[in-house]
Amino acid sequence: MKFITFRSGATTRLGVLDQGSVVDINRVLPQVPPDLRAALLAGIDLTSAARVALAQSTQADRTQLSDLEVAPLVPSPGKTICLGLNYYDHAAESGREKPVYPWFFLRCDTSLLAHGEAALLPRVSERFDYEAELAVVIGTRARHVTQEQALQHVFGYTCFNDMSVRDYQKRTPQWTIGKNFDRTGGFGPQLVTADELAPGAEGLKIQARLNGQVMQDANTTDMIWSVAETISLLSECVTLEPGDVIVMGTPAGVGQSRTPPVWMKHGDKIEIEIEKIGLLVNTIEQEV
Repeated sequence: MKFITFRSGATTRLGVLDQGSVVDINRVLPQVPPDLRAALLAGIDLTSAARVALAQSTQADRTQLSDLEVAPLVPSPGKTICLGLNYYDHAAESGREKPVYPWFFLRCDTSLLAHGEAALLPRVSERFDYEAELAVVIGTRARHVTQEQALQHVFGYTCFNDMSVRDYQKRTPQWTIGKNFDRTGGFGPQLVTADELAPGAEGLKIQARLNGQVMQDANTTDMIWSVAETISLLSECVTLEPGDVIVMGTPAGVGQSRTPPVWMKHGDKIEIEIEKIGLLVNTIEQEV
């Protein structure tokens, strides 16, 4: 099953994808909240609800995906937790050994942007980098779970571009400031439910393409910490709640590690594609 969040006036709505059309689930089933996080927090079985919505929908309930403006998949996650240095080759190109524990940091909601939306090249920096990443959306509450239990708490997966302002990132030992500029976290466009993929979304090709040129080309199997291990480790510390997002780190090939470095500039197009999950595309816009 595939879900998408789209804009309707000043609000966002939750839809289920059916080939090229989208059914607004709440319009067909008013008892289902029109927000992915709210629906998961309410304990709604969204996969079952989506099947019912598709079966009961009329042509009037359907809109062509191409006619919709998509929003960040979870517009306001309770938590967006990101991993640094979670691919062996990226750790190596960054001049580091495998970390002994994941390098976690957080993203705030104002940093998120949708597929098709222009990412904002900050006016205070020109060192704007791309990072292709797999994102996990938590479906049920998780606290002190084992690796064997962890994947039961995953609702689905999507694409993420953890765009980074490198000079600000390196101003402090904590990466947060360089990872939270407005409109720098591409998120979506669609969520693929966990049952449609291999456990932990392993074995999937992941790429970043800048103006059509392949810059990152790897496989999710190459992650140091798997989705299951990451969820288990996080659940030792915090309660993972429905609608929380975990962003799983990037492989080698980022702009800062190239010779000479490659920084994104105004007018560039950056594409993040993960096999069986989807394609996230953003253009770069200079902040004025």
